[in-house]
Amino acid sequence: MAVRKVRALGRLGLIPAVALSVLGGFCANAGAQSAGSPAPQSDSQSSGSSSGNSSGSSSGSSDSGLQPGVSSSVHHKTGSGSSETIRHTRVEEEQPGAAELAQAEDFIQKKNYAAAEPLLRKSLESDQSNYVAWFDLGFVENGLGHAEDSIAAYRRSVAAKADVFESNLNLGIQLAKSGQPEAEQFLRTATQLKPTSHVAEGQGRAWISLGQVLEKSKPDEAVAAYRKAAILRPNDAEPHLEAGLLLEKQEKFADAEQEYKQALALEPSADALTGLANIYMRGRRLPEAEEYLRKLVAAQPGQAGAHVQLGRVLAAEGKNDAALAELQAGAKLAPGDLAVQQDLAELYATAGKNAEAEAAYRALIAAHPDDAELHRGLGQSLLRQKQFAAAQVEFITTVKLKPDLGEAYGDLAFAASENKDYPLTLKALDARAKSLPELPITYFLRASALDHLKQFKPAAVNYHLFLNTAGGKYPDQEWQAKHRLIAIEPKK
Repeated sequence: MAVRKVRALGRLGLIPAVALSVLGGFCANAGAQSAGSPAPQSDSQSSGSSSGNSSGSSSGSSDSGLQPGVSSSVHHKTGSGSSETIRHTRVEEEQPGAAELAQAEDFIQKKNYAAAEPLLRKSLESDQSNYVAWFDLGFVENGLGHAEDSIAAYRRSVAAKADVFESNLNLGIQLAKSGQPEAEQFLRTATQLKPTSHVAEGQGRAWISLGQVLEKSKPDEAVAAYRKAAILRPNDAEPHLEAGLLLEKQEKFADAEQEYKQALALEPSADALTGLANIYMRGRRLPEAEEYLRKLVAAQPGQAGAHVQLGRVLAAEGKNDAALAELQAGAKLAPGDLAVQQDLAELYATAGKNAEAEAAYRALIAAHPDDAELHRGLGQSLLRQKQFAAAQVEFITTVKLKPDLGEAYGDLAFAASENKDYPLTLKALDARAKSLPELPITYFLRASALDHLKQFKPAAVNYHLFLNTAGGKYPDQEWQAKHRLIAIEPKK
């Protein structure tokens, strides 16, 4: 069981309306272009000071292209999927749709999307080519849960002005979330465009989104995309985590390990600890797996999976008492997880705590009476306590529930032999032989049953087969077989 936090496609979310960090020039055009005003100035032409910046300094960002008498909003990223708006109050009243657009953006800032939506549509009635209004509408429709309408609005924004980073990115993300292959086209376009501010951050975001889209169809290109994002955002662990997860899926464990370690060096995240632990467990590098699982448990003590995996690793290392403590913690956190409870029962048995194993299996069977493996586990714990009659009952139940479970017939043969039910012993051994090869001990059990039933000739054959294959591994049974052959074979 991998300890994995599943992260969904498009988890970065949309750039808030109107921008990832600053959309000065993007918004400044809201009415200017539709009214035939000159195109906005470029960043290099603008003499305005940089707008408020909540996520680090913007590389050359400013209220680029702000025209007198134009309504403009500047949005700042303040967290995942959130923004802060600064309102520029220069609004030219006679500009078609400008007043409605300004009001709509006030409602967007307050997350009142239902109020913003009709205002944006009214604004667009005045100017169907206003790509800012279309962009805002795409964001609002997404907030209202109208995915198709959101995509349609973003398409109109891109159609009105194709070279805007933010609208290409949001359209690509929305298409990706709906599983549409066109997502790749718009995300690739976004990677080649310049965000209105925070250029490296925005471009890194585009490369990560593109990588997510490419993972299934072009995994090598996806890894390359994540690595480009890592270059653009050298202090961000996310691109390394994404690359590590994908490389792990590709079973490129050495490369994945390096990505996870780089992510961990940047941020002490549970995802990086999880990735490294998974790699070390799959590679049977148990001491290293233990090290990182302990760190994960310390970071997330309430995560059942981390305790369980640590318990399994400790059990594989033979540290049974420590393993039991972790599995017990995991079982308390996930009382309904059958696999965890079964692991705990099996570890009790491995540690020689047969009474605890019996109790654990009985509790599991009470909840899952038709689980053949649970009945077999209970039978084995009873065997180790020499409760042969009760064990035989459990093994009979096991093979009734799962007739093709060959190993269970071997267990049944042993219990029946101890109970001196020799016909059942032979019947169970015959059933086992239909799916599994004979072992030295099955030859011995067959020989002993036939011997007790006074079928001496086939008994002698099976004693010889046992002795020929035992190789000194069963000294007590070998001594017994040799002496029984002396007694039952004809004298030469």
